[in-house]
Amino acid sequence: MMDDKKAGQILARGVQRHLQQLDLASLTEFVPARGLRVDVIGLTPKGEVWVIEVKSSVADFQSDAKWQNYLEWCDRYFFAVPADFPTDILPADTGLIFADGYGAEIITDAPLDALAPARRKKITLKFARNTAQRLASFTDPRI
Repeated sequence: MMDDKKAGQILARGVQRHLQQLDLASLTEFVPARGLRVDVIGLTPKGEVWVIEVKSSVADFQSDAKWQNYLEWCDRYFFAVPADFPTDILPADTGLIFADGYGAEIITDAPLDALAPARRKKITLKFARNTAQRLASFTDPRI
């Protein structure tokens, strides 16, 4: 049996593949603010910010008490789960993505709750800087 962390990483890979097909840039394990770490964040070509929280099991979902804190850091919020996940336990006012290690599909679009311009700028700059730092670490692991 695979642990929730490994299973979540596999689902996040499928989510990122799908976001790429939709022309969104994405990162995993992104920290929008101290004490928060989203599983996947996506940035659309128009600058819309999506947060996707990956839940590999019911226990994983039930043990997460912080997901609502991520709402203020995105325009759209999704849960990504395996196709056999009991979706009736997920909040109705969020988006739903079915995912596996190979891809994903948006089942229910997330409602738009537009970020304030200052918050959008802050999260977009942090996304860009984080991406550049991760890329630089591939060419020089000491960075």
